[in-house]
Parts: sequence; structure tokens; C-alpha cells
Amino acid sequence: MEKSYKEIIKALDVSLPKETLANTPKRAADAFRYLTGGYGKIAKDVINGAIFSSKIDEMVLVKDIEMYSLCEHHLLPFFGKCHVAYVPNGKVIGLSKIARVVDIFARRLQIQENLTTQIADAIMDSLKPKGVAVVIEARHLCMMMRGVEKQNSVMKTSCMLGCFKDESTRTEFLNLIR
Repeated sequence: MEKSYKEIIKALDVSLPKETLANTPKRAADAFRYLTGGYGKIAKDVINGAIFSSKIDEMVLVKDIEMYSLCEHHLLPFFGKCHVAYVPNGKVIGLSKIARVVDIFARRLQIQENLTTQIADAIMDSLKPKGVAVVIEARHLCMMMRGVEKQNSVMKTSCMLGCFKDESTRTEFLNLIR
């Protein structure tokens, strides 16, 4: 990867001092590896051991989870917040595990639509709740820095599974994240 970054810099014909760019290919490769660190990670492995019996039968919501990802079309960042809710079915999950699941899928080359669904499916598959809801609100640099250059646009996506397809549960969730 370092070699590829050296070639990119060379192709740009950049006229910066050599000492400024000397370690850039290594730093860029390290950064890209970090930003795509979700590959090879499996949600069930991260969740493992953090599912607990509970009599709770009301909605559990984790709101405003920061997320950062890379657009699979342009390799530019998109970032924002993710809201995840579920209705337990005899089990609850450790709070930090929800944020970790978001990170596993966000730290891959993505489109937001797929990211939203992958998070919901992973929680549903691992926890087997009555339902899961995920909403992501994100700003995409591929739209802000290039192309149409719209600085104030925000993309919102949602995935509603199980009981969240019911209008009253969906409405409660959407009211809570406002």
C-alpha cells in the first residue's frame, strides 16, 4: 500500500519539500488500514459474552453514536451519527457492544444504505430481539468536496425490522431520536 501511495504522490507531480512527503506514504497506508479496520471482524465475535438475561420489554435506544466511514465509490469519508434501538426478547446487550457493531461495519468501504441494513441485521441476528431500528444521518465529502459541492446536505437512511414495522413502535423510536 505504501508503494501505491508513493506512486500516487509521484503522479500528482507535487512540488513540496521532500522531507515533508518522506513519510507520507507510510502514514497514509497506516491511516487507510485503520479506516478500513472493520474487515475481518465479525459482529457475533465482538458481542460474544455481552448478552444478558433481562425481563425488560420496553425499547432500548442508543442515540447519537458517532460514525465515520469511507464511500466505496470515491474513497472519500462520510460521517455522522447512528441511532440504534431494539425491543428485548428476554435478553439485552452490553451498551458498548452496540457502538462496536456500528464501528465494525462503518470501518469498511461502504454506501450508507448498506451500512444501515448491516448494523440492523447484525443486532437482530445476534440478540434475537422483537425488533431493531437503525437510523443514520451522515454528511458525505464526495458530495461536499467534489461533484455538486452541496455543503449542507445530509443523507438519512433507516432500517426497521420486526416490531419496528408497527407504526406505533416506529413512531415512538422516531420521536425519541428527534
